[in-house]
Amino acid sequence: MLKKYQKISIVYILLLVSAGYCYSQTLERRASWDANISSPADNIPGAKIVSVESNSPLEKAGFKADDIIIRVDNVLVENDEAWTEMTYGIRSTKTTVIEALRGSAVVKKEVKLNPLPIEIHDDLETYYEEVTSRYGITQRIIITKPNKPGKQPAVVLLGGLSCSSIEVYPGRRGNWVRVINDLVEKSGMVVMRIEKPGVGDSQGDCSKSDFNTDLAGYRAAIQMLKSKPYVDASKIVVYGSSMGSALAPLMANEFDLAGVISDGTFFKTWFEHMLEIERRIREMRGDTESEILKKMNNYYIPLYYGMLIQKKTYKEIEDEYPAIKEFNYHSAQHMYGRPVAYYQQLQDYDLAGEWEKIKAPVRIMRGTNDWIMSSFDNKMIVDVLKKNGHTDHVLYEYPGLDHWNTIHKTPKDSFVGNPGEWEDDISMIIVNWARELAGLE
Repeated sequence: MLKKYQKISIVYILLLVSAGYCYSQTLERRASWDANISSPADNIPGAKIVSVESNSPLEKAGFKADDIIIRVDNVLVENDEAWTEMTYGIRSTKTTVIEALRGSAVVKKEVKLNPLPIEIHDDLETYYEEVTSRYGITQRIIITKPNKPGKQPAVVLLGGLSCSSIEVYPGRRGNWVRVINDLVEKSGMVVMRIEKPGVGDSQGDCSKSDFNTDLAGYRAAIQMLKSKPYVDASKIVVYGSSMGSALAPLMANEFDLAGVISDGTFFKTWFEHMLEIERRIREMRGDTESEILKKMNNYYIPLYYGMLIQKKTYKEIEDEYPAIKEFNYHSAQHMYGRPVAYYQQLQDYDLAGEWEKIKAPVRIMRGTNDWIMSSFDNKMIVDVLKKNGHTDHVLYEYPGLDHWNTIHKTPKDSFVGNPGEWEDDISMIIVNWARELAGLE
């Protein structure tokens, strides 16, 4: 649960600015539930309130633990994806209509929720700014800067494909949050993060935002960063995690950046990538090789060929191959929370070709227990770099690390969701690489 934060007032904003803070109010601040709420499970509508913070707007409106929220602003809380979209869409500046079940009774109230807390870092200036892409979507930009004069080296952070925030506001936890926070607080560099459309305070809808729209936001943000008077434009490093790791070389090539850090990447097409994932999943679930062969030929190859090569919808594919429905675990319109169009555009994008062209120094990290991204893809990148005369590159395979910055005994241990462990070196390798590539080491 998050700490209770009072509504931002003019006095509060002035205090933040006086403390080295800048908060842009063109984008309205996302709201906090000030409660622990379980999202819908097993495709059964409704999000259950586990606990409510004392004196929070939700409690004052009369909502209690065990209430099941069924509608927000008259929209049904149909599933986990719908709940995520609603949570990102609620603004602290507006009244929200919440409808919940309490036993067989319906509780319906108008509530004005508190704003999410804002990041505060000791000895850093923190700027909440915004940028508008060529798609007309205004997105939240968060920049942290060491409190010292002169032009400084910078890091651009590109996150994965999921609709999760890149903020590290108080109360937010997780290993990815640790990586971001360490990069911000320990690199000694300007760090810029970009919220995807529909995430955090950004306009738009992440579940409908495609690959090209994401790219447009990243491009607009990097252009803005290079124009900052406190940034040394010749010393900007791009750090990409997961999907962002595959985009990092593209951004480095387009904007002549000083270095690339690629963390948990892939190299082959998304079609090849998804087939490899499905095979690994079947292996970890204990299928025999004969069973895997059958499922690959009869279900997964037709599914992804139809989706990515023939550019069909899931419904069109399932109408043609009804048996696929049993094995397609993606929703009707999305894969991993993003629209089908995202992956269809990604399939046609020459990301591997960007590795062939790259001149900037490269640092690549992959966990040995990462079952999402293959070891072979990373070695292919190194082979391509060598083939094209690139000399300043490093591939480090972190022992036991999975795709989510957690140490596990085996890939299957990560796959089944067993708790893993954190090691400080996970983030410090990234931090030290950024400093090295920017000339600070």
